Amino acid sequence: MREVPLAEAPTLVGQELGVSDWLEMTQDRVNRFADATGDHQWIHVDIERATKELGGPIAHGYLVLSLIPFLARNVIAYTGVGRGINYGSNKVRFTNTVPVGSRIRMRIKMLACEPRGGGYQLTNQFTIEVENEERPACVAEVVSLIYPA
Repeated sequence: MREVPLAEAPTLVGQELGVSDWLEMTQDRVNRFADATGDHQWIHVDIERATKELGGPIAHGYLVLSLIPFLARNVIAYTGVGRGINYGSNKVRFTNTVPVGSRIRMRIKMLACEPRGGGYQLTNQFTIEVENEERPACVAEVVSLIYPA
């Protein structure tokens, strides 16, 4: 993991910050997400039907999106941070499916870093890739606020 002092964040604009480790998308993770959200659509949780009609179950798009913090934690950490807040998303696209049993990883590119309220407003592009697939599963432009300790 790359550690960067918070004050140096503006110098990273336009750069790829790194790539996460691979993470296997398991049926257990998909099922737990379905239980947490109430989204039990058959393409995610009915293994028999999904296998017959799609070749196998696929992960929820919002499950893939929700893994951004988990995947980012082994890519970059800003030191000297007191708190960070999710501010929102400018754009999210689900451009490919994530089959259960496949592996995903994430690339992070900083698009903007602007001073705000004593901290910084960061805009990062998170690209979640599926192993052995040309198209990514998700591309999200996410805005966060980080403040010094």
